[in-house]
Amino acid sequence: MLAWPTLMAYLRISTHPKIFTHPLSAQEALTNIRTLLQIPHVRPLSEADGFLDVYGEVTGHFPVRGNLVPDAHLVSLLRQHNVRKLYTTDRDFRKFDFLDVKNPFE
Repeated sequence: MLAWPTLMAYLRISTHPKIFTHPLSAQEALTNIRTLLQIPHVRPLSEADGFLDVYGEVTGHFPVRGNLVPDAHLVSLLRQHNVRKLYTTDRDFRKFDFLDVKNPFE
């Protein structure tokens, strides 16, 4: 499963000329996403009805602001779809107690 916020972040980063000397064109990045989404076992996660309530539950235990907002968005999306495991190197996700956060490089 791939969340739309993650796919959009890929578009932002892979096409950014200040990050890469030779960034992808917007079309190349979109083609990569389309290719991923054509793989039979890959599906995108989108917000469903009641998403804002889930976001409120996920963020109700500590202040969520600034850079933590996109993380909370992703976590809320995962919770809404009953996804409990997240592979990431970002330690901020450990703040969300229902997630089993794994570093893919350990």
